[in-house]
Amino acid sequence: MDFKQYIRVIPDYPQPGIRFKDITTLLKEGAVYQAAIEELAAFAKQLDVDLIAGPEARGFVVGAPLAYALGVGFVPIRKSGKLPYESIKAEYDLEYGKDALAVHVDAVQPGQRVLIADDLLATGGTISSSINLINQLGGQVVGAAFFIELTYLEGRKKLGEIPTTTLVQY
Repeated sequence: MDFKQYIRVIPDYPQPGIRFKDITTLLKEGAVYQAAIEELAAFAKQLDVDLIAGPEARGFVVGAPLAYALGVGFVPIRKSGKLPYESIKAEYDLEYGKDALAVHVDAVQPGQRVLIADDLLATGGTISSSINLINQLGGQVVGAAFFIELTYLEGRKKLGEIPTTTLVQY
């Protein structure tokens, strides 16, 4: 399926020069959303994952249905200060700023095989922080899955040898 035709590109959002890739136009099409999750699930099944982790907020709309499709648990990676229980955090650079992510200290058990799912792979800041958090808890990041990859920002380089799939590339 050509998922790119369901992604709206918004120029100069959230600041001049950025061409924001809006997945809400894909999400509202039930059959397309389902097909996207099924395609990512086919990739993830090969990796024998125990958990799916997804960074806030769009990683939730990719990761949670992916976890459901695979019959495994979902770990929300939240913005720092949003989790109610003891957590660890990691700071990172965005394409247009800085932020920090956090995860509960008991979200991943040592040795668990984790796939990180998100809507977009850009500079690699979010995925690098997510990998860092999973590693700190003793988990093993065995894969990464994204709806979109901005290849010109070379974020994939930060994934090293981690198997990675994307549905659409710009």
